[in-house]
Amino acid sequence: MKRVLSLLALAAAASAVAVPAGAAPADPSYRAVASGALESPPNASPGTSLVTIDLAGKEMFVDLPFRDLDGTTLYAHIHCCTSTAFTGLAPVAVPFQDFPAGVTAGSYSKAIPLGDDMSWDAAFLSGHGGTAAGAASALVDGINANEAYVNIHTDLYPNGEIRGWLVAAPPVPETAEWSMLAVGLAGLMWMSRRRPTV
Repeated sequence: MKRVLSLLALAAAASAVAVPAGAAPADPSYRAVASGALESPPNASPGTSLVTIDLAGKEMFVDLPFRDLDGTTLYAHIHCCTSTAFTGLAPVAVPFQDFPAGVTAGSYSKAIPLGDDMSWDAAFLSGHGGTAAGAASALVDGINANEAYVNIHTDLYPNGEIRGWLVAAPPVPETAEWSMLAVGLAGLMWMSRRRPTV
């Protein structure tokens, strides 16, 4: 039994060495589950959306499918930054240009250049040094502090029908982690098959 525990500990340690705990991913990914219940004030909209945002280098990749809205869409954007995490209202930071209007369901996918001043709301840009770099830094800080949300506005809810707070997406295990786990499990199986001789 001691051998099995030792092997398991070794596999766990090797996995931890392969990708240190708390290491930041190369391309941070964030998600938001949007609903009417998360609006301020909350509403009874059955609309839902699972938003994925990847900040990869100098672009933000947005994937925003939505459905079952009570109203028809007007526009959508990212708001940042509230004064406390997961509560309150914030100004628009990134408008989703060319967002489908006049529908109750659909999808929006776009790569937004973070270094382009036109990607930012003018007031947000001005309030953060007047540069795209300053706005991008403020947005990332706001998202990491849980002070940024995605909002879809409709004709029935012009102040927002559904919204979701952006949070870090769970990391996908690295190949090295999977390899070390496989080695550890194989070792455990091998050790469990060995019977002590009497």
